[in-house]
Amino acid sequence: MSTKDWLEKDYYKVLGVSSDAKPEEIKKAFRKLARQYHPDQNKQNPDAEAKFKEISEANSVLSDPKQRKEYDEARSLFGGGGFHFPRGGQGGGTDDLFRTFTSSGDANLGDLFGNLFGGGGTTTTRRSSRGPRRGADIEGEVTIDFADALAGATVSMRTTSETACPTCHGTGARPGTQPRVCPVCQGSGMQTSASGGVFAVSEPCRECRGRGMITDDPCPTCQGSGRGESTRTMQVRIPAGVTDGQRIRIKGKGGAGQNSGAAGDLYVLVHVRPHPVFGRKGDNLTITVPVTFAEAALGAEISVPTLDDGSVRLKIPAGTPNGRTFRVSGRGGRGSESPGDLLVTVEVRVPKHLNDEARAALSDYAAKAAEPDPRAHLLEGRR
Repeated sequence: MSTKDWLEKDYYKVLGVSSDAKPEEIKKAFRKLARQYHPDQNKQNPDAEAKFKEISEANSVLSDPKQRKEYDEARSLFGGGGFHFPRGGQGGGTDDLFRTFTSSGDANLGDLFGNLFGGGGTTTTRRSSRGPRRGADIEGEVTIDFADALAGATVSMRTTSETACPTCHGTGARPGTQPRVCPVCQGSGMQTSASGGVFAVSEPCRECRGRGMITDDPCPTCQGSGRGESTRTMQVRIPAGVTDGQRIRIKGKGGAGQNSGAAGDLYVLVHVRPHPVFGRKGDNLTITVPVTFAEAALGAEISVPTLDDGSVRLKIPAGTPNGRTFRVSGRGGRGSESPGDLLVTVEVRVPKHLNDEARAALSDYAAKAAEPDPRAHLLEGRR
């Protein structure tokens, strides 16, 4: 996640929670919004997918204690108090202001404010190393089957990311020519200006718009940006036990770095297709099994399906009430070393139609059982 994103996006507002919300509040808010805006539930609403991505991004930051702390500190330092970052044209703005500091993964505030308390009334230049730059992070989405989410799967993903322009090889200049060093910032891409007061502010150079180089004859392919698009298909391993809406980070599979810099990361948003029979509760599988009134009353041994196309025999004791859940150890999944359990919930089916013999038999049972009124305590409690 770039520093610019952290400054411009209010993740707390996206999830509808306060900045001091507890982890369980954040988790609850995300689950509620994820169900509301999930693409599978909003196939006729194209805006829902963008909203789903936004809340997933917010949750990935706020649910991680380390990222949340860094996010809060960044917004506290830069996001308030009337401090505004400049916005320039191509190559300028917040991205360029932080490019040097975020490319290595560590923000060095000493470098950023090296001349913060400098002299007054003049504009000075600051040199910085045009060293390796980390590639951009990219995002993608996959949809997998319920069984593959439990067992893990390898899927193909087609991604598009920035790369060096194939015509100018990243220089931004027409082939046969070269860009020149900016005479104003001496190639640093940054200027530190003071207006006579105590404070001085570093901002992208206005002459080269933060690039450090000036291209007199731009490349006709990339119009001087030096960047192009690269599309590739890769095999991505989805780990076992992934849940719907989970965001997975795959290190080093993002955009290519510049000047021998490291590649960015790939973030994969996983959608899991619902199963027509099974559900999930943590690491366990759930299933609802219908039983007859006679089976529940007298007891029975029934066959229960499992996800691996097999079945297990389950003993239902006599007098089993509707809604009781039984646990079958170790039959809650496949493809993992420690599969969860299968949670079987009994649903007692009451017959809608009885023939004359069955009706007579049931009436005879009611007379012989002479059961007490099951609602008597309700009437007594009313008094």
